[in-house]
Amino acid sequence: MPRGSAAAQTGLDRLIAGYRPAPGVPDELLDASGAVRPVWQRFMQHLAGKDADTVSRMFARGDAYLRSSGVFLRQYTNEKATERPWPLSHVPVLIHEGEWETIMAGLVERADLLERVVADIYGDNQLVRDGILPGDLIAQSPEWVRGLVGVAPVSRRYLHFVAFEISRGPDGTWWVLNDRTQAPSGAGYALENRVATSRVYSDFYADAQVRRVAGFFSDFRTALLDMRRSQDSHAAILTPGPFSETYFEQSYIARYLGLLLVEGEDLVVNKGRVCVRTVSGLQPVDVLWRRLDTLFCDPLELEESSQLGTPGLVNAVREGNVSVVNALGAGILESRALLAFLPRIARHLLGKPLSIPNIATWWCGDDAARAYVRDNLHRMLIAPALSVDLPFDSNSETVRGAEPELVDLLEHRAPDLVGQEAVTLSTTPNWRETPDGPRLVPCPMTVRVFAARTPRGWTFMQGGYARIG
Repeated sequence: MPRGSAAAQTGLDRLIAGYRPAPGVPDELLDASGAVRPVWQRFMQHLAGKDADTVSRMFARGDAYLRSSGVFLRQYTNEKATERPWPLSHVPVLIHEGEWETIMAGLVERADLLERVVADIYGDNQLVRDGILPGDLIAQSPEWVRGLVGVAPVSRRYLHFVAFEISRGPDGTWWVLNDRTQAPSGAGYALENRVATSRVYSDFYADAQVRRVAGFFSDFRTALLDMRRSQDSHAAILTPGPFSETYFEQSYIARYLGLLLVEGEDLVVNKGRVCVRTVSGLQPVDVLWRRLDTLFCDPLELEESSQLGTPGLVNAVREGNVSVVNALGAGILESRALLAFLPRIARHLLGKPLSIPNIATWWCGDDAARAYVRDNLHRMLIAPALSVDLPFDSNSETVRGAEPELVDLLEHRAPDLVGQEAVTLSTTPNWRETPDGPRLVPCPMTVRVFAARTPRGWTFMQGGYARIG
């Protein structure tokens, strides 16, 4: 081994000397034998070649960029809103190009299946008639919009922008933890993370062959504009307003794509047509990319107490005068209980299992499933069947199955509950301050992968939005 290579390897060994993933937990940096995975080698050797002061200055560059760009996350505590700096993880998650291609292929298959499911729920309802989906479960969901049953979107598609929360299982394969079809967030933060990371590793990034993400946004902008019926009309982003937790992202994407950012009160439905109020009068809006949950979009036909929506929007959709992205009611696909039926739906509609399976889920309204969950409570997560949150989110309603009162709950409220396998998330290196000084530590992570529909089919953001625990 050349002398320089030996020195680099020594530095790398020193960098990861205290890095200890938990036994049996898959890790992104190290393989099962404890060796650094090939996709990480060059990056880790680059990082190992820097002293502590240099690393500190590198990380500070990224943080300074985010501060100067005004990137923040709004949080609510005791009904008070606070803004905190965006918590950038300075060590990116690296995924090999070949593995990424496999992930995208599997998620295209899943996105197409979800499109068929939601089209059936609001269309022929064949899955319920064939006994594949319980009709009561669909009808009880607050995300099911009865008034849009039988109403096909203008674009003939319900889903245009979706996200998938994925993580690596113990055997090294990827799982889907959740599908985000309502109003997926994070794409704008992912773009800013990428820019900040390029500032941190400015002397490495240019030659690292990292795939660009700008084309993803450009392609989706073109797709949105092409959905307009007239060149004189607008495509706009519908926001809940400045008090939204992710308002920064919504305004950032609107500026980045050159789209209008509108709140519900900025719009009016005039003679069945959605229009935006301007100083020049009403102007037509043909496409609304909504960041507002379905229930709050129209106080006339949905949640009557909503002060965020636009009266008459549902009727404008019904009359085919506006394309809403994603379609109103598409959030029903996020229900935890649906994950219990997707494997069977895939076999029914595709004739085979999904390439990337979702986390094992059992709807407790089924006698056999309930018995299995009850007998295996020690390794279960229990959650409301119609919950749309992620099991590890801080505001999640998920509880560990070991709680004694759950046995009684399963007997009396079984149809309202699902059991999910308590999976261990894969870990990835994160730079943390420890009693022994700053070093790499393994932290649980998920990756949110974004897909947008274009005339050529689904296109993916090249690299997702990693969330580090």
